[in-house]
Amino acid sequence: MASANRAGYAAAAWMVIFAAMSFYWAAGGMVGAETLGPAISDLAEARDPDFVAVLWATAVAKLLGAGLALALVQPWGRRLPRLLLLAVGWAAAGLILLYGAANLVQHALMVTGVLDVPAGLGRTAARWHLFFWDPFWLLGGGLLAAAAARFGPSSRRT
Repeated sequence: MASANRAGYAAAAWMVIFAAMSFYWAAGGMVGAETLGPAISDLAEARDPDFVAVLWATAVAKLLGAGLALALVQPWGRRLPRLLLLAVGWAAAGLILLYGAANLVQHALMVTGVLDVPAGLGRTAARWHLFFWDPFWLLGGGLLAAAAARFGPSSRRT
C-alpha cells in the first residue's frame, strides 16, 4: 500500500468502525450508549422509532463515507468526476472537522465549569465527549482531509 493511500484507507476504516457502532445501537445494543448522555441512552433503551431510524440512516451515511474515502485512493475512484470527488471529499472532511472542533470547545467549556452541563448530557458523558468522541470526530475528519489532499495532486497526473 503506497504511503499516499494510507490516509484514505484509514479514513475508510474509521467510517466502517463508526458505522458499526451505529448499526449496533440501531439493532438494540446498549454497550457504550451511556457515554453519549442520559437523553441519548434513554432514547436507545426505549427503542424510540425516530431515534432508531436516525441511527440506521447515520450508519448508512457512514458507510457511504467509507466509499468516498476509498474512491479517493482506489483506481476505480479515478473514473468519477475529479472535481466532484474532491469537492465532496473536502466538504465531508470540513463538516466532520467543524463538528468535532465545535463540540470539543463546547465540551471543554462544560467540563471546566464555564458552561452548564445540560441534564440530557450529564457530567460523565460530557467528559466522554471531550476525551473520546470529539477527538474521534477530529481524527476521522483529519484522515478524510488528508486523503482528499493526496487525491488532488495525484489525480491530475492520471
